[in-house]
Amino acid sequence: MPSASPHKGRSAGTKVSYESLAQKSHWLRRKLFEMVMATKKGHIPSSFSSVELLVALFYGGVMRYEPGKPDDRDRDRLIVSKGHAAMALYPILADIGYFPESELTLFTRKDAMLRMYADPSIPGIDAISGSLGHGLGIACGFSLAAKQDGRPQRSFVVLGDSECYEGSVWESACFASHYELDNMVAIVDRNGLAIMGKTEELCRIGSLEEKFRSFGWESVSIDGHSYREIAEAYGRVGHTKGRPLAVIANTVKGKGIRFMENRSEWHNRMPNAAEQEQAWRDLETSCLSH
Repeated sequence: MPSASPHKGRSAGTKVSYESLAQKSHWLRRKLFEMVMATKKGHIPSSFSSVELLVALFYGGVMRYEPGKPDDRDRDRLIVSKGHAAMALYPILADIGYFPESELTLFTRKDAMLRMYADPSIPGIDAISGSLGHGLGIACGFSLAAKQDGRPQRSFVVLGDSECYEGSVWESACFASHYELDNMVAIVDRNGLAIMGKTEELCRIGSLEEKFRSFGWESVSIDGHSYREIAEAYGRVGHTKGRPLAVIANTVKGKGIRFMENRSEWHNRMPNAAEQEQAWRDLETSCLSH
């Protein structure tokens, strides 16, 4: 069964090793798999592709927050706009003291706190994001309000790549550039898959790095499972001089469970007993790059 968390939450400015972050990724994948298997509900592959991106935000000294204080007015905001993967935040939010860890065992159960799709009734969740295409616009509001109020708050948004089919994403990108929201970061989980297949076969997206740059953003493409590259990209936060930042993170859907990796049919499918055993073996022995 999943081991205990390697370390508790750390807020912005804390320096940690890539190895400790890789251990945290290992912990998070195992926690998520345990959580989903308890009720047979959830989206494992979409959550697993974003693990390193989220771990680096919370435990890599990037986001500003106080453990145990979800109501802190000036904490940074985080919206997982690909709402089917917002459940990846639940073990992290419990780990940093926003709610009891015992809630994880009640995931999706009737009258429990943690739903399949997150909403602001859950401490630390800043927006409902089950309907794709809205997270970036909500973050624009947070970022513009922070600038107008003279507060240090930043907004981080995790989008899916197929979510970038939505016109509202590009309307928000235009808005963020026009209002020079350099306190805003879009992180695109570029795993190349949608529920129906490969993004480039369903409706070609092309270079998202170039697209965001054409809208006036600073933009960079990285390996979304490499902590070195993630750290270099996140290191640009606060140094973009009037431009919002887009991080295009090339990832593997289902990362960590071999039979789920790069397979669109596993989007919301549950493994049988034999597959669960194989998944636990993969999660026990996986050694992710960092």
